[in-house]
Amino acid sequence: MTQLPHQTTDQDKVYIFDTTLRDGEQSPGATMTLDEKLAVAAHLDAIGVDIIEAGFAAASPGDAACITAVGQATRNAIVCSLARAIKTDIEAAATALKTARKPRIHTFISTSDIHIEHQLRSTKERVLETIDETVRYARSFCDDVEWSAMDATRSDMAFLTRAVDAAVRAGATTINIPDTVGYTTPQEFFDCIVALVKQFPTARFSTHCHNDLGMATANSLAGVAAGARQVECTINGIGERAGNAALEEVVMAIKTREDFYKCHTGIDTKSLYPVSRFVAVTTGFPVQKNKAIVGANAFAHESGIHQDGMLKNRNTYEIMQPESVGLTKSQLVMGKHSGRAAFKNKLAEWQIHMSDEAFADCFTAFKALCDRKKNVTEEDLLIMLGKQQKVAVPDFAILTSFNTRQKAPNDYEADIAIHLEGTTKTVNATGDGPLDAIFKAINKATGCTASLNSFEAHSVAEGCDAQAEAVIILQQNGQFHTGHARDTDTVMASARAYVGAINKILAQKRGS
Repeated sequence: MTQLPHQTTDQDKVYIFDTTLRDGEQSPGATMTLDEKLAVAAHLDAIGVDIIEAGFAAASPGDAACITAVGQATRNAIVCSLARAIKTDIEAAATALKTARKPRIHTFISTSDIHIEHQLRSTKERVLETIDETVRYARSFCDDVEWSAMDATRSDMAFLTRAVDAAVRAGATTINIPDTVGYTTPQEFFDCIVALVKQFPTARFSTHCHNDLGMATANSLAGVAAGARQVECTINGIGERAGNAALEEVVMAIKTREDFYKCHTGIDTKSLYPVSRFVAVTTGFPVQKNKAIVGANAFAHESGIHQDGMLKNRNTYEIMQPESVGLTKSQLVMGKHSGRAAFKNKLAEWQIHMSDEAFADCFTAFKALCDRKKNVTEEDLLIMLGKQQKVAVPDFAILTSFNTRQKAPNDYEADIAIHLEGTTKTVNATGDGPLDAIFKAINKATGCTASLNSFEAHSVAEGCDAQAEAVIILQQNGQFHTGHARDTDTVMASARAYVGAINKILAQKRGS
């Protein structure tokens, strides 16, 4: 892959298009409530994301309502709705974006032979006609129109070029070249973007890469090196199947290797770690420890050789400083005797802003955490902040107590007390383990019929008094509902996470 000559100053910015609320939410179990989406959107807007794809208006009334709400609340970013190349979809997007300060309609159609033949059951000529009709229709509602060639990287290059030409002529201002199924390689993608940028110099080209072969970030960066000036990505790389290009990886690669890419983003990188943790808490998708940029081990060094080099000069084994993404990895010189000023100063370091009421709640939670933990780390504080800032689902059911005992090998009994709709129920159940018994007792008390799709519990900090995070995904009627909780007691965290997932089911039934 050859580095292109440095371009003019006007072309130096890479626009960050975040699709955490749309593509990211398509991960099974990552469904968010409207309030949760608004909270995530507020964080994205604050850190400098240029475009927020808030949803797919035609998909559901909930998505349309979210797009409208995000469009009204967002101060700086462009707010975007996805739409198929169907006039009713475009109308739904336009309606949802009607009150947005900066609206964008993002319409798409497949361009690969396999999609045209088997999914669209159409012809190439009809696809070109549809592109012209729908992009022009979108432009009748909105000046900012993005067009995407779904499955572009498996498309015939000659036809892809004709399709892009049709979109540009019809008025699309941004042309997205998605690697929809994560199929391409960096060199192939680079060559594709180079050819398109050369032929259509007035269009802004965008990348949207999936991670099926583990190359989403590499392919996105290859696109940037080739001249693409928009990257579509998600926080922590969450998304359908193996996920999307990770925003934090793309942004830090461009910043760290500015000598190569010769461009920049408008992202406040010191906010990446806190935002990563907030999205992880909100979606219930924990960040793997060895995850680039924001993983717990991203700046950890265990090898003796590495440690020796780090002690002599950090640059020997660190190409980025943890401070650059909002983490110092130091033990906080804070504890139960720390005051409000010190706590507020730490929040300011992370660019976390909140109301006086929210600050008071977080400070109270911080004091409670200090009473439970001898050593409070920055990781602990970020976990606590994410939990406090997370918009809570109404607590229709509250677990007030539980007790388990072993009757025989693989035979456990649980007694639980749950406060539900004004009354407290005490229920007994048996299972082949303590958690199985607790979960069955909770089902019995709440009348839940959902099946357990997945369960995960892990430590989220260091030390014997570390907090445990439990993530429960329940499935009912084809929908996934995620519950997550943290506690120094793993069983307590697991039980509360299970109740949290049930509360989401109850909230959906009640229309909350």
